[in-house]
Amino acid sequence: MQNESSDQITALLIDWGKGDQFALEGLMPLVYDELRKMARRYMRQQPSGHTFQTTELIHEAYLKLAKQDGQNWQNRAHFFGVAATAMRHILVDYARSKHSQKRGGWQERITLSEHDAVASGHSKEIVALDDALKELARLDERKSRVVELKYFGGVTNDEIAEILEISTDTVKRDWRFARTWLLRELSVTG
Repeated sequence: MQNESSDQITALLIDWGKGDQFALEGLMPLVYDELRKMARRYMRQQPSGHTFQTTELIHEAYLKLAKQDGQNWQNRAHFFGVAATAMRHILVDYARSKHSQKRGGWQERITLSEHDAVASGHSKEIVALDDALKELARLDERKSRVVELKYFGGVTNDEIAEILEISTDTVKRDWRFARTWLLRELSVTG
């Protein structure tokens, strides 16, 4: 059943990438539950007073994804990797807008725990992490993607390996390196 669904999603993604808007309409009911789970993981990591709702995050991500006509979708995993990136950008943009409304020193040291993704939920910390991730991407794009998928998207090592087309061991090594590098960067700026 899972393979059949995955194959159907992949076929619809390929058709959508070729410009078939009906494929997008057929795709959304198949992927909505997984997008909702992903959005819930993101939203659980936000502070209790966060005004963004899970449904809003899904809809914003959907709008970002729907604008990607001609995208060369590879498979289901690729789609959810792009969706995770879209959700991250939406929440970082939201955090930046909240931060821009405040004054004062905003950079603080944050932790990068595999099980505590953005646990504090402070917009200033999300912005600091995003800035550090951009710097890491300049140095090593793949390691930055591993952090983005794991930390923001809650994607498993096996799923990351599939999305990035690397081994699970490489994902683990990239995560260890990137985590150490980001903690050092964030402690310097914090």
